[in-house]
Amino acid sequence: MRMHRILFSTMLFLWPAYAAMAQSFPGYNTSNYAGIYGVLSNPASAAGYRYKWDVNIIGADVKGGNTYVKVPKSVLLNPPPSNKWVRNQDYFLDSTANRKQNGWGMAEIVMPSVLYTIDEKQSVSFVWRVRASASGGNLTTPLANFFGHDFPNLQYRGKNLTLEKVGAGMHAWNELGFSYARTIHEGYTSRWKAGVTVKLLSGIAAGYAQAADVNFVLNAKRNADITSGTLRYAYSEELDHWQKPYTRNLQLFHNNGVGFDLGVIYEYRPDNGGFGKFEGTDADEYKFRLGLSINDIGRIKYQKGAYNTDLDLQKENINPNDITYKDKESLKQYSRRLNRYFTPIRNDDSSFVMVLPASLNLMADYNIDSRFFVSANAVIALNAGKNGLARTYAMTQLLITPRYETELFGAYMPFVINHNGQADVGAGFRIGPLVVGSYSLFTTLFQQRINHSDAFVALRLNPGMLGKRDKSKGQLGCPVNY
Repeated sequence: MRMHRILFSTMLFLWPAYAAMAQSFPGYNTSNYAGIYGVLSNPASAAGYRYKWDVNIIGADVKGGNTYVKVPKSVLLNPPPSNKWVRNQDYFLDSTANRKQNGWGMAEIVMPSVLYTIDEKQSVSFVWRVRASASGGNLTTPLANFFGHDFPNLQYRGKNLTLEKVGAGMHAWNELGFSYARTIHEGYTSRWKAGVTVKLLSGIAAGYAQAADVNFVLNAKRNADITSGTLRYAYSEELDHWQKPYTRNLQLFHNNGVGFDLGVIYEYRPDNGGFGKFEGTDADEYKFRLGLSINDIGRIKYQKGAYNTDLDLQKENINPNDITYKDKESLKQYSRRLNRYFTPIRNDDSSFVMVLPASLNLMADYNIDSRFFVSANAVIALNAGKNGLARTYAMTQLLITPRYETELFGAYMPFVINHNGQADVGAGFRIGPLVVGSYSLFTTLFQQRINHSDAFVALRLNPGMLGKRDKSKGQLGCPVNY
């Protein structure tokens, strides 16, 4: 069986409990020199930024993985032809695990964007991002084996199998974010900052499929009975008219929506000595800081494809190969074929709503000596669960990142664990305008077979990179009490 058939058959019945959107530019995003990239996680971080401006030229962050299939690292650079993948040579299945199996993918491109510091307390920024997410989950391992290993797997012949609630989903959208951040309170040893980002959303494409309460039995390789169950699915009409090159589909001001990020940061500054503020920047004069933000509050409405409908799956004498996705088949053709094969359930909704991957972000950062820092970040998904159909989910994870920073150089080593129990050690580097990294770099290097990977890169400019240093720090000469 072709490898892409294995993955598609498995992912078709994966989804809603887990998903793809994780923290953007992990390890680097909480840096004192993150600039506009700090706004992505917490809009309050831009208040009191050390430079007058910060311009992003281009940036990208890509993540992908699953818990079921591993591949040798060599396959990533030299994959075999699509119809010649060999099990236990080119890929390996986790066929004996007790956990639920999940898969995810995420891509984000940060287009030209800018942060501007109005004064020592206020800043504004504009960020344009193109984001995409695809995910699957909540599938038991025996069912993953049924769909993913020589589908339909005759090992399960004559056994009653049940899909309680599983599925698959994807979402891609443009995001124009306008942010405002300011210092809202200063004391002798403390500073509070707050920020908000208002996002104009433009939907590119979206889709979901969810199978619920499906009971079936395989009688023979080409014969099965489904005794109960429903399939609820929809995809945006844009996918019926997908264009090449794919960049032609990235339309702004189409399928419009609105989103928000809200953030607050507290900084403890014992070295102020009661004299309060300084001339110029004192961006890293804190001993520790704590941050909280709620990100990606919002939704986008889509019109369904012409043949989208919910289906009653109850049917006898099914040939499993008749309901699998075929090579070079369009979504419209596949949708129409499924509708003829099963019994449509009346659904008068011609549209569906896809919510953004809302998350709660918690941050703690400790300043050891203004060059060495250590931070801890928790990303907690706010809309994960089995009940919603049209959702994009954040991935709950914890990061701890020691880092070393100077004006033109930074080194980061994130330690990450996600809710699937996958633990990683990575690295990131900032050299002048260039930032590169991966939170799974060392994990990938020291493993022969991998089931997830990631990388990010950014190119940006600020006055420090052009030889214009921060203003000298000098106390104003009199105590300031706020």
